[in-house]
Amino acid sequence: MPIGGFIVNTQPEFVTDVAGQLNLIDDVEVHGFDDSGNIIAVIDSVTSEDMESKIATIEKIDPVLTVGVAYLHAEDEIEKIESGELVIDNPFGRKKKN
Repeated sequence: MPIGGFIVNTQPEFVTDVAGQLNLIDDVEVHGFDDSGNIIAVIDSVTSEDMESKIATIEKIDPVLTVGVAYLHAEDEIEKIESGELVIDNPFGRKKKN
């Protein structure tokens, strides 16, 4: 279950509106914002793909300028990958050499 902390940047005049929109997205929680347009949000998702989808949703909010990761914890998912329970697509198109 990946959990990530993000800094969402927007123009200062839209910070309250964007923070409100973020709170409407499932599994996204706003922890604060400042007058400069920085919003601190946490995404607690089921899979990495789910987290990527939520980030893409955030990026589509009109006044959002950037979404930057501050921290990412995915220990449970790594254990599932190592055990073979979870198989993810390789975005780089290369396989690990044995």
